[in-house]
Amino acid sequence: MASTTPTPSAKTAQPTLGERSRSLRLSRMQEMIRDQGPTPLARIAEVLGVTVMTVRRDLAAEDAPLICLGGHVLEASPGAGESRYSIDREVDQHAQRKRLACQRAAQRVEEGDSLFIDCGTTMTHLAEALPVDIGLSVICYSLNIANIVSQRPNTQVILLGGLYHPSSASFASEEGVAYLRRLGVNKAFLSAGGVDPRRGVSCSNFHEVPIKQAAIASAAECYVVIDQSKLGRFRPAFYSTLEVFSGIVVGGTPEQDQLDLFSDFPIEVVAG
Repeated sequence: MASTTPTPSAKTAQPTLGERSRSLRLSRMQEMIRDQGPTPLARIAEVLGVTVMTVRRDLAAEDAPLICLGGHVLEASPGAGESRYSIDREVDQHAQRKRLACQRAAQRVEEGDSLFIDCGTTMTHLAEALPVDIGLSVICYSLNIANIVSQRPNTQVILLGGLYHPSSASFASEEGVAYLRRLGVNKAFLSAGGVDPRRGVSCSNFHEVPIKQAAIASAAECYVVIDQSKLGRFRPAFYSTLEVFSGIVVGGTPEQDQLDLFSDFPIEVVAG
């Protein structure tokens, strides 16, 4: 009688070490949220023994059961993933180039400056790069920026209020814009979703436009700080021409033909 050799069953792909580690971290986060409710991002990172950026990466995945909102980790509600430009999805895109640009821009900050810091993932790197040994006043309208600068010594924080917009973890109101126009600002640092030599500077969220324009009007010096992916792009919400900026600080290594388009403007590239 002829014998037959059993066909081996297909092996199920095993999760990688990184995937297992992420799964364990998410499980521990869920336990913390169930026990304590919404928990500060920094506290989560401290308990898990990882960096804040690692926690943000864990939460940015589409299948994550939790979200980061306003510097706190909480349960994802149904449909929450649809609202993410969201700051969580953008947080790890081009992170190193954003960091380089912000570190260079922060070198312009001096003792006693009154700063406006825009919302967006790029600006968190700027807030973290501010010199720690000088006194500053910081005007902002997003929770993630306020969470960072409020922990600095010798820093007066002015948080503009209004209706909360989860897409960029920011507030907006006519009263906030009017108040900003009455403030004296030495240096304004602006984020952008697109910077184009012909079509100007733009972003994705229309509620940010009046605030950005008020900051530009109030500031003695204005800088737009971006990574190279924003060059030559244009987003739906236009907010300024390029002529108003004292500098365009770009992290990355743009092609020379792209840089040539900005030859009439004060562009500074930080390679990385």
